[in-house]
Amino acid sequence: MDLDRAVPVWPQIADELRRRIDAGVYAPGSRFPAVVDLATEFDVAASTVQKAVASLRSEGKLRTVLGQGSFVADRET
Repeated sequence: MDLDRAVPVWPQIADELRRRIDAGVYAPGSRFPAVVDLATEFDVAASTVQKAVASLRSEGKLRTVLGQGSFVADRET
């Protein structure tokens, strides 16, 4: 994915991760990739990915379990 560095990057990453969740790349209930792994993939700082993940969590796309990580939320019926 080519990021447009002229605008904030974290919303672009959130959009890409949202697309992956909606497409089933990350299945409902599955463990979501670690922030550090996503930061490496997108070649950005971990804090940038954390903002994207926080956005997805606030939308209900992800749930985080303390000490276990983030998981893809079950799809709404």
